[in-house]
Amino acid sequence: MTACAIEGGTAGAATTADPGPEESGEPEEPVGAESAGVEGTAGAEGTAGAEGAAGAVPAGPAAPWAEAPRAPGTFTLTADGAYGARLTAAPGAPGEQRAWYPERWTLDGPEPYAVPLPLHQPEEPDAQVVPLADGRVLIRRRVADRQMFSLLYPTGPATGELALGAVECDGMTLLPPSPDGSSVYGLSAGDHSSLLWLVAGGAFGPELVAEIPGRCSGGVWLDRAGRMLALDRQLPGGGPVKAVAVDLERNGEVTPLLQIAPESNDRLLLADADSGLLLIRSDAPGHDRLGWGVLGSCLPVRFPECLRPADVAVTPFAVQPGQMLMPESCAVALRIDGAAGSWVGIWRPQGRRLHQLAAPEGWSAGAGYWSRDGVLHLPYANAATPCAVARIEAPGDDGPLPETGGTGRTDGGTGGTEPSGAVTPPVVCKPVPLGQAPLHRTAPPD
Repeated sequence: MTACAIEGGTAGAATTADPGPEESGEPEEPVGAESAGVEGTAGAEGTAGAEGAAGAVPAGPAAPWAEAPRAPGTFTLTADGAYGARLTAAPGAPGEQRAWYPERWTLDGPEPYAVPLPLHQPEEPDAQVVPLADGRVLIRRRVADRQMFSLLYPTGPATGELALGAVECDGMTLLPPSPDGSSVYGLSAGDHSSLLWLVAGGAFGPELVAEIPGRCSGGVWLDRAGRMLALDRQLPGGGPVKAVAVDLERNGEVTPLLQIAPESNDRLLLADADSGLLLIRSDAPGHDRLGWGVLGSCLPVRFPECLRPADVAVTPFAVQPGQMLMPESCAVALRIDGAAGSWVGIWRPQGRRLHQLAAPEGWSAGAGYWSRDGVLHLPYANAATPCAVARIEAPGDDGPLPETGGTGRTDGGTGGTEPSGAVTPPVVCKPVPLGQAPLHRTAPPD
């Protein structure tokens, strides 16, 4: 597995994939400017055909829904977006302590609907749930110093439970669902080594897959078969964090994946198996920046200025699939967190601009998936709609980029993009391993 090195030798410098002007450090559009055109569908909880509609998303960043119970974990989706699962709270009076229970969402039908999966006693807030492609939900519970696993499924008015076994360890994190739809892996990280477990999908309960030297975190799938897994690893004794690839069919063989600079922390956030697009967070430019590269490419990692708007945190959570060999055209959905709450960003590498949109009220921030034709699906629930999905078409990038200078500004600042350098023909080069990729792009031969 190879990736790419940082483009340019100056800390903080950023260029685009195509020759042209550099990007501005400010968002190209105000938050909520593109909220028109967002559609939502809602289904009554537990029924597939109940009617409901989510109205137009209000302009501006989404305000927190004060009356909604705060789920302790995240909303997790299967790799194909057909099912989702989360912990949610039972109804109760405001301020009353509520009982947590798993809930499965069905998202691949004409109307989304949710099925509650409560058992005889409430779940602890630190339980973790992951949906499978067959509609069952894996739950991880911590009981003393053991991690216990079960599969939950609806059986008429009740909830069925199939115990899978337990692992003795202090802590474990379930990784994103495997692309094969039937396997779930758990990662137990220690100071000197990390254990990777197959906790669902094995023949005899939880199985130890690999022991990886160092402390590992993250978890990104690199292929559609569920064989290659990327983890962020810090070697024993400290040092920088580097993303590595783990081959699950070769006894957990570990190979380097990201090596932008010798002392930089290089983490992999997202990967698209169709196009090879990688979303990376690295401090190689001098401080943490969000960048992108292409798996196996000789081109350096780019850190667009538009992906670091002021006073907010930007985190990618979904990449448009189906863009074979066209990583620059993939639409990327980003979660934007600021003082006003969380909202949605949409960006393409070739577009060099960040579109910011308001999120639906009650959005499970950071949850969503793309269709192949460029429609972003965002699950949400609020007082009016207990289960709904907002659909947002990816905006186009056909309009001109803002001009350089202070056009349209009255505050004395400068707007638009920074002046561009001379347009040069693309450099033709052959792929090289990441560890051998140059930090500086060399000039093409005369």
